Amino acid sequence: MSDFGHDLNVYLILFLLFQAIMQQGDTSIKPILQVINIRPIITGNSPPRYRLLMSDGLNTLSSFMLATQLNPLVEEEQLSSNCICQINRFIVNTLKDGRYVAPCSEGSLLLPLPLRVVILMELDILRSAEAVGLKIGNPVPYNEGHGQQQVVPSPASAASAPASKPQQQNGSSAMGSTTSKTYGASKTFGKAGGTSLANSAGGTQVKVVPIASLTPYQSKWTICARVTNKSQIRTWSNSRGEGKLFSIELVDESGEIRATAFNEQVDKFFPLIDMNKVYYISKGILKIANKQFTAVKNDYEMTFNNETSVMPCEDGHHLPTVQFDFTGIGDLESKPKDSLIDIIGICKSYEDATKITVKSNNREVSKRNIYLMDMSGKVVTATLWGEDADRFDGSRQPVMAIKGARVSDFGGRSLSVLSSSTVIVNPDIPEAYKLRGWFDSEGQALDGVSISDLKSGGTGGSNTNWKTLYEVKSENLGHGDKADYFSSVATVVYLRKENCMYQACPTQDCNKKVIDQQNGLYRCEKCDSEFPNFKYRMILSVNIADFQENQWVTCFQESAEAIVGQSTSYLGELKEKADRFDGSRQPVMAIKGARVSDFGGRSLSVLSSSTVIVNPDIPEAYKLRGW
Repeated sequence: MSDFGHDLNVYLILFLLFQAIMQQGDTSIKPILQVINIRPIITGNSPPRYRLLMSDGLNTLSSFMLATQLNPLVEEEQLSSNCICQINRFIVNTLKDGRYVAPCSEGSLLLPLPLRVVILMELDILRSAEAVGLKIGNPVPYNEGHGQQQVVPSPASAASAPASKPQQQNGSSAMGSTTSKTYGASKTFGKAGGTSLANSAGGTQVKVVPIASLTPYQSKWTICARVTNKSQIRTWSNSRGEGKLFSIELVDESGEIRATAFNEQVDKFFPLIDMNKVYYISKGILKIANKQFTAVKNDYEMTFNNETSVMPCEDGHHLPTVQFDFTGIGDLESKPKDSLIDIIGICKSYEDATKITVKSNNREVSKRNIYLMDMSGKVVTATLWGEDADRFDGSRQPVMAIKGARVSDFGGRSLSVLSSSTVIVNPDIPEAYKLRGWFDSEGQALDGVSISDLKSGGTGGSNTNWKTLYEVKSENLGHGDKADYFSSVATVVYLRKENCMYQACPTQDCNKKVIDQQNGLYRCEKCDSEFPNFKYRMILSVNIADFQENQWVTCFQESAEAIVGQSTSYLGELKEKADRFDGSRQPVMAIKGARVSDFGGRSLSVLSSSTVIVNPDIPEAYKLRGW
């Protein structure tokens, strides 16, 4: 150990601080610890919070949280990884469902007690990270949540123990916790049926098994895996009640598996599990996987329960990241609708993000189409949603690898990126480098052949869901839980012009109706802002008919403009002119370029190209007025 190791009162800290946390005892001690890692925690609009992994030279503990008044120490890089500090004041907050270590004659005894979080209120930095330069010793995680079973020396013997030679400790009995060296030495790990041995309490050893060997018939197992995907918390409400869940995808050298936590387990594990980190996981429930909701290549999936244990592993560098099983874009036409596939392609082009309203919950979400091409020269449309759509930047034509995209047959073959999908831009994999080299040398000169914009005739005819209007009604399309898509050929019979336009918010991504404040300003309630102008939007009700049936349809903006043949802004200008017209004083009207119509008599139609002048200054007007 480094000379700085003498600054860490190793055994004294282990006995006093960690035990004080577990028992919520005396918080007047002032331990000296080394900062191993600092991680920011997202807190919405509140000030940022920082979670600290700290070491006493023998163990690490990740239950430390920095009080917000100490944030400047992190932001000014005074408090950083490897620095040594003295904790002068701290408080302990209680969480639920844990264990604590109670003293006994021979060491410690495992008893149940809620988990604790240590809030650091005051501290002094004794040595900077630059002065220390490295992690002191080989500390292993101290698992307060599941009972760290080890014999703790008395304070007297602790004081005489040499700080430079910390003793090796046993791991958690639930997890089979190991030192990084023990676990990393396994040569059979990663092969189906292969195991790695990890030290447990009492000197016994438990098996760390590969993911590929997991089955529902096993009751005791421990895996070591990397988190390659973590969903957001999703909620549900139905006749059976309410709840919430989140899912993660885990990968080791042998395979992958999906794990899901519900309700109380969401509160317990969601803050503890981070993307791309490696964890020891044991005692989950294994069951047959529902392939409808996951693209993970495993016949089983895992569910967390009250006995599930999750503990960080600091030696997971050998574990792979996301595992892909790519389908070529040219092969998508043979894939069934709603199947989940992995795809890789160059972003040939992309559209701007737009806002749409989800009919089921009346919630607005962002949507963006991107166009992916691979070495087959085929192009497929992939739709990004939500934050993925807002954050995407395709200006440099990146390589996109998508795991778990859903296949759609709308307009041929297209892809939808789900909340459970994993999207990686410019992944560090051989397929990405090969595709980039091909595109830079020859692919960028190709236009590509789209498999997502197939129309009638040719290969696309079989993929277009053609329906007559009678079939649409008789099959009750659009009355299910999901939207139905079809194509029809019909004639426009009638346009309902009343209230077909409205004044909308002028911002790019908002189309909400504005309120005229009668002071030259227009207010948008959604944006909570007032604007000096607005834009016209059109919602046109149209009656269409084919040889069997007729149907009212609603056309929005672009499709409405295509039917009318004029832009909404121009129609809005005509509307304003019509609204301003005052015929109460019987003015003289001069119209140039009117069209004569004959509908049961003679009439005139004023065209958009016509010129209309009220009370013109010409002899004919004065003569007519005098008459």
